[in-house]
Amino acid sequence: MKPLKVADLNHPSESANSWQQLLSQAITDPAELVSALNLPPETVNGALQGHKDFSVRVPAPYLQRIRPGDLNDPLLRQVLPVSAEADNVPGYITDPLAEADSNPHDGLIHKYKGRVLIILTGACAINCRYCFRRHFPYEDNRLGPDQWQQVVDYIAADSSIKEVIFSGGDPLATNDKRLDKLISSLEAIPHLQRLRIHSRLPVVIPQRITPELSNRLASSRLQTVMVLHINHANEIDNDVATAVAQLKQSGVTVLNQAVLLRGVNDSVDALEALSETLFRAGILPYYLFTFDPVAGAAHFDIADREAQQLVSELQSRLPGYLVPKLAREIPGRASKTLLPVASTPAPAE
Repeated sequence: MKPLKVADLNHPSESANSWQQLLSQAITDPAELVSALNLPPETVNGALQGHKDFSVRVPAPYLQRIRPGDLNDPLLRQVLPVSAEADNVPGYITDPLAEADSNPHDGLIHKYKGRVLIILTGACAINCRYCFRRHFPYEDNRLGPDQWQQVVDYIAADSSIKEVIFSGGDPLATNDKRLDKLISSLEAIPHLQRLRIHSRLPVVIPQRITPELSNRLASSRLQTVMVLHINHANEIDNDVATAVAQLKQSGVTVLNQAVLLRGVNDSVDALEALSETLFRAGILPYYLFTFDPVAGAAHFDIADREAQQLVSELQSRLPGYLVPKLAREIPGRASKTLLPVASTPAPAE
C-alpha cells in the first residue's frame, strides 16, 4: 500500500467520508504511520517493537490533527508504539482493574451497584497506547445471540440495575442496525432507566455520529449519556464539535473523561485548555483519572501527589464546573475513589 501522507487527507473522496470506510482504512502499519507524519526514520524501530504486543491503529481524521515531524506532539504520543512498551515493570499488570473477577457472563462486567457494563465489541477505531484493556480477553467475551440473551436475562432478573453501560473496545464500532436491536431489547426491561455509551469514536472519526444513530438515541425511552474520552484540547476540531452538537440535539448528555498521562496532559496549562475547549464544544468535564497500571504503558504514569497538585492549581484557574473529579479506580471498591485535592495555598505576604 502506498504510504498515506497528511497532505493526502485534506481532500478525501466522497466514498472515503463514511465512518465505515474511515475505520477500515485506518493506518495499521508503524512504518506507514512514521512516513505519513514525516517522523525521523529511526522512529520505526521502536514503533515496530511496541507494535508486536499491541498493534498500531490510527484513522485519518485523527491523523490530520497530529503535527507532522513532532515526536512530542501530545496526540502522537497517545498512538505511536515505542520500545518502552516491551519493558517488564513490576506492579504493571495485564488486568489492572481486576475485571476478570466481575465477569459473570461473556461480555458482562458487574462491579458497581445499580449498573452493569457490556463489552459490545473488541474493535476500536484507534489503539491508545495507555489502554487499560490492551490485554483484555475479547475472544472470550464475544456477544453472539445466545450470549446477548444471557446478558439481557441477567439484567432483567435484577431490579436494582438502573443503568447499562456500552463499552468495548469501542461500542460505536458496532453498526447502527445492531445497536438498534440491542437498545430495543434493553428498552423492554422496565426497571432500566439509563443507557450510557463510552466511546472514543465521535472524537477520532466524528462521521460516526450518523443521522440514523442520532435519531435512534433521540427516540429511546432511556435517558442517554455519551461519555467521550478526550485527553488533550488538540483532539477537538470543528468536526468533533459538530458531532457533539448532533448528539445534544438528540437529547444526549455529553460528558468527558480523561486520563492523566505523562507527556500528554501533565501540565496545568494543558488541563486548563482541555476543560475550556471541551466546554466550548458542549462537553462537560467529568473525570480525570490517574493512570491504571497496565503492563506495557508504565512510561505514561504520574504519581498521585503530582496529579493532586495539578488539579489543585487547576481549581485556582477555573470555575468548579470545569474542574473534573480526580479519581482512581481501585479493584474491589464499591465506587471510583476520589483523590483529595487541597486548595492552592495563598501566596505569602
